[in-house]
Order: sequence, then C-alpha cells, then structure tokens
Amino acid sequence: MGMLEGKVVAVTGAGRGIGREIALLCAAEGAAVVVNDPGVAQEGDGGDAGPADTTVADIIAAGGRAHANLASVSDPRGAASIVDDAVAKFGRIDAVVNNAGILRDGIWHKMSYEDWTAVIDVHLNGAFNVSKAATPYFREQGAGSFIHFTSTSGLIGNLGQANYSAAKLGIVGLSQSIALDMARAGVRSNCIAPFAWSRMTASIPAETDAHTQRVERLKTMSADKIAPLVVFLASDAAAEVTNQIFAVRKNEIVLFSKPRPVRSMTKTEGWSAQSIADELLPAFRSDFARGDEVSAHVFPYDPI
Repeated sequence: MGMLEGKVVAVTGAGRGIGREIALLCAAEGAAVVVNDPGVAQEGDGGDAGPADTTVADIIAAGGRAHANLASVSDPRGAASIVDDAVAKFGRIDAVVNNAGILRDGIWHKMSYEDWTAVIDVHLNGAFNVSKAATPYFREQGAGSFIHFTSTSGLIGNLGQANYSAAKLGIVGLSQSIALDMARAGVRSNCIAPFAWSRMTASIPAETDAHTQRVERLKTMSADKIAPLVVFLASDAAAEVTNQIFAVRKNEIVLFSKPRPVRSMTKTEGWSAQSIADELLPAFRSDFARGDEVSAHVFPYDPI
C-alpha cells in the first residue's frame, strides 16, 4: 500500500512539469487524482485539453485512478468544479495541491496592470478559490491538507517579476492564515518553494555569466524531485506538520524560517529622522540584506 492509499488529491496545473510529476506520484502512492489543467500557454492564453488528458491517460495506464478537469483556477466557479469533480468521481477530497501558475515577466517600470492582475488572479486568487472550495469538506471530515506552491522569487526576490513575487509571497500569508484558522478542524496548510527546470523557469534570462550559471544549475534539477515532499505532506505521516515553508532543491529539502527580528534599538527619548541617520543606520547596517539579493546569493552552491 502506498502512503496515499484511499485518499483523493486535486492537483492544479497538473498537465505539465512539476504538477504532472506530482499527479503521477500521488497516483502511484495510491491516491485518486483530479488532474486540473486548462492547457493554456505560459502567459495564460489559449487552452488545450491535451496536457490534462495525457496525464490522466498515463495514470490510468499505470493502474491508477484519475479524472481530468480543464477549469481555470482564477474563476471561483471553475475552481469549485475541481473539488466537485473529486467528490463526484471519487467520493471525497483529502488534499489540494495549489500548483497552477502563469508568468508575465517584465521589468517593474514597464509592467502593465493587465500583466499584474493576470498573474495575481491565477497564483494568489487561484489558491484562494480552490482552497475555499475544499474547506467545507475538510471541516466536515476533520482532516485535510493544503499544499501551496510559493517561490524564492517571493521569499527572497527576483528581477522582472514583481507580479509573480507578490503573488507567491501572498500565498505564504494565505497558507499561514489557513493553518491557524483551520487547526481546530484538523486541517493542515504548508508551502513549498520548488527549484526545478520547467516551462516556467525556462523563461529566466541568461544575459550575464551569473545568469547563465544560475540557469545551468536549474537545468540539473528535475521536476520529479518535488513530488515526494508533496506526497508526504498530503499523507497521514505529516499529521504534525502545518504552517511551514519548505523548499526542494534537487536532493535537498530546506525548511525556511519566517521573518523574525534581526536587531532592535531603543531610544528612550524617541527618534528623530536625524538620529536615525546618525545612530540607528550605523548600528543596523551590518545586518541589512543586500539590496540586489536573489536566490542565487542565498543558494550559491551547486545542487546536491
């Protein structure tokens, strides 16, 4: 018996890349899987049933159970249909994997409102919509696992991704609130920041030697490395794990800290702008994060 025997898992964005690998492993571990993917282009345009249908066919061919759902997670009714399909086809819903995403990268001063809202709608609003739809079932059965995909673009920062970074850090806040609000109902909520070469990361520019090295590192990290942590978090073995932020970098699993105070300074008579410049700045300067920091500065070593 697999770790997810008898469970039903919904995976968004499961037609390609990381989502597909998650769906395949969940099925191999015994879960029935709702494979959600509208088959849009990386920017969110178009639509194609092929990716979802192919993943479902591969699961069934391997002896598993799966159902394709083509809805957009950005539409509340479409998101609800993912959970409805799980219950209608397989009788219940035990875990939701919020993996769906699009990219509309652009340097900040050129980013349009349309590109901002399109990315927020899929990543952040999509995670809200699907999670909200599953919540009544989780509450009724006194158990359930939300697994949200964040990114180091949000946790650390990245060039040309203000929309994506904001959405991904927003997902962390959403996950934390769900974990706190739903703890009494036995429901868990965690985040994963994946390092993997996929259609999403293939858009990273390689304009400098540092960028090229970063891309080459990513190419060594395959999407299937992310799936085992998802299976664990969806399983009963992770009953004590909630309100956490993980990252997977090839064969390395990282636990991220949440923001915590680094240094404080008190002036009993109160601060003025000038005293901040004269006293606080020199005291704090050594603990400032670097202004140009990206994930390559935090993870400068080759994937293990």
